[in-house]
Amino acid sequence: MISVILADDHPALRVGLRVLLDREPDITVVGEADDGDAALALLETLRPDVAVLDCQLPGRDGVAVAAAARAQGVPVRVVALSAYDDDRYLAGMAAVGAMGYLLKNEAPGRIVEAARAAMRGESLWTAEQLARVRRWEAEVAALRESLTEREREVLRLVMAGLSNKEIAQVLTISVRTTDFHVSNVLRKLNLISRVEAAVWAKEHLEPR
Repeated sequence: MISVILADDHPALRVGLRVLLDREPDITVVGEADDGDAALALLETLRPDVAVLDCQLPGRDGVAVAAAARAQGVPVRVVALSAYDDDRYLAGMAAVGAMGYLLKNEAPGRIVEAARAAMRGESLWTAEQLARVRRWEAEVAALRESLTEREREVLRLVMAGLSNKEIAQVLTISVRTTDFHVSNVLRKLNLISRVEAAVWAKEHLEPR
């Protein structure tokens, strides 16, 4: 029997998936979660065979949940589920070892097939998806390499939540110089705010 947990913040979708999967003789849904922290807790306690994870869960997103489970040695096969055909999430889920990436508008039977294939250890990734992942990773690597070492230092401190004045004190440079570095980072990464820069740094500053 293939044990499955469902993690999605839309109750109607979870109900539909549970009904779909539970009617199969070889699959049973053992738990549901509506946010990332709850999903990770279920993975740790129930140790299901397969986890169907929404990429945009509240709190920890699906990528973060899969990454945390992997880091903790939870032997679960992750199937990503998303409403968005987004290269960022494709690449993120591929990087944390997901078995595949499905869209919510795909035929319901595809989810059933995916659970069985994941249990068998079969990849669900298409050649087109993998090509997009490689292209995304190359673009991110190019952006990362465009930053100077000083800009990377500044970005790490932005990610840590420091203000420009605090960054200047840590690096023993002037606030004006810090402002210059932060502006350069935002321009090179095509970002608008420090919050966006912090998110980018968390996801991409260090090579996976």
